[in-house]
Amino acid sequence: MRHTSKDDEKKNDGVCPICGGVCYLRRDVPVGHPQFGQAIPCRCKRQELTAKHLAEVRKASALDALSHMTFETFVPDGYALSPMLSSNLRRAYELAMAFAQKPEGWLFLRGAYGCGKTHLAAAIGNRLVAEGRQVLFVVVPDLLDYIRSTYRSDSIASYDERFEHVRTAPILILDDLGTENLTAWAREKLFQIFNYRYNARLPTVITTNRSLEEIDQRIRSRLLDQSLCKVWTILARDFRGGDQRQSDLSSLNLLSDKTFETFELRERELNGADRENLKGAYLMAQDYAREPKGWLILAGTYGVGKTHLAAAIANYREARGFPVLFVVVPDLLDHLRATFDPQSPVSYDKRFDEVRNAPLLILDDLGAQSTTPWAQEKLFQILNHRYNAKLPTVITTSMALEDFERFEPRLFVRMLDRTLCFHVGITAPSFHGERARASAKSSRRARSASRHE
Repeated sequence: MRHTSKDDEKKNDGVCPICGGVCYLRRDVPVGHPQFGQAIPCRCKRQELTAKHLAEVRKASALDALSHMTFETFVPDGYALSPMLSSNLRRAYELAMAFAQKPEGWLFLRGAYGCGKTHLAAAIGNRLVAEGRQVLFVVVPDLLDYIRSTYRSDSIASYDERFEHVRTAPILILDDLGTENLTAWAREKLFQIFNYRYNARLPTVITTNRSLEEIDQRIRSRLLDQSLCKVWTILARDFRGGDQRQSDLSSLNLLSDKTFETFELRERELNGADRENLKGAYLMAQDYAREPKGWLILAGTYGVGKTHLAAAIANYREARGFPVLFVVVPDLLDHLRATFDPQSPVSYDKRFDEVRNAPLLILDDLGAQSTTPWAQEKLFQILNHRYNAKLPTVITTSMALEDFERFEPRLFVRMLDRTLCFHVGITAPSFHGERARASAKSSRRARSASRHE
């Protein structure tokens, strides 16, 4: 008969063969060593603690409440979206699906409120949890509160334990980055989490409605590492809303008659140089309307047709199902100011994000606004974001390019970038002035003829 050892009996009883069921060990170190006499969790205990803390964090997260947000309940083409926005949303869906199938690297989804980014992030989490993967899904402000709670005397977990299990989570999904209160403490904690996961190349999904420029520079530099992070901006404004093509900011409905067909090239009244210049501006605007890329800046005195050409671009795009935001600059600033009213139906953040992320933005009459520091800063923030994101933008202005150096030096530098900005200076005199002079000349001739009679 085979005799069983005590170790065999412990194995048969399901007792850990390393610690003998005690769950803790002591290091074999000499007296005086910092860890002499210190109890260290055995491997079996560490596994138990890990499972316990993961369960705690999952309980604190929002994923259970978002169980209905799956890939099956997401509409990849959106509702009543233009072809371009539908394609953009579908690409976000494909990136999320790819991450769920093979969770590697980072996926950074940004976009306006209600565009579907949280649904996609939750769909990733729900798919991976269903496959038995360890996933932590947490809204960033809640995450910070969860870590802060360890400072309370009645906390069941220490700060070190909780923070360690967050930053080392096998798969971490952080929803709504940028909505947290950015204290120095919060900024530092977030950086430590991002930096650890960046160095360890741990799978991470992040959603935000902020621009990259608004995110802490240290975190932003890691998000911009294309070898690790895929960044995608969802352009649809509200996944749950209806028609995306017309915004209440837009004044394009007042300019529906301004098309390329109704634009007058004034061939009979202009001299050769001005006639060719105006025709060149017209052809440039037509080319841009067919394929909007970069910035098109239409400059010239009042009444030369630059607003007509800008509206013609917008009407051309809208007629083909592409969303355009056409807004006069002073009106835009009034709309932004109106959001500070407690009765405003829309928040400042939502309105501001709608403008700076518009798929095609047309700013009419830049330079006509009141040049307060606030107005200048808002316009710079909008245009600087669009410059960095290379979003199609049309600007009309009565200011010469060199005037922008005095008006807004930071914007002037960006306008000098010929790889992105196309300048069209219309040299023709005011259309209205020509008509007035022609009318006066006709009146003089009529009076002269009357006297001779």
